[in-house]
Amino acid sequence: MVHGNCPGVERFKNPTMKEKICPVCGEIIEIFSVDSTVTCDNCGFVAYNDEQSCISWCKYAKECFGEELYNKLMADKEKTAKK
Repeated sequence: MVHGNCPGVERFKNPTMKEKICPVCGEIIEIFSVDSTVTCDNCGFVAYNDEQSCISWCKYAKECFGEELYNKLMADKEKTAKK
């Protein structure tokens, strides 16, 4: 890892969970910091993880995240952008 104290990569290497309220049905949606989207189990609404990741702009992202995780997250980001 290039930057041992990188705060951006920490939430991916040690995922955290947040709860959101589904705007359609009011159910609680659990979304992890490594998820770009999650579907509400109750109604099918797709919620997006709105926290911006440094993976989008940091020149050290591939080194910090590791190639495998970097490629997975970038593929997820690309998939989400096409929706």
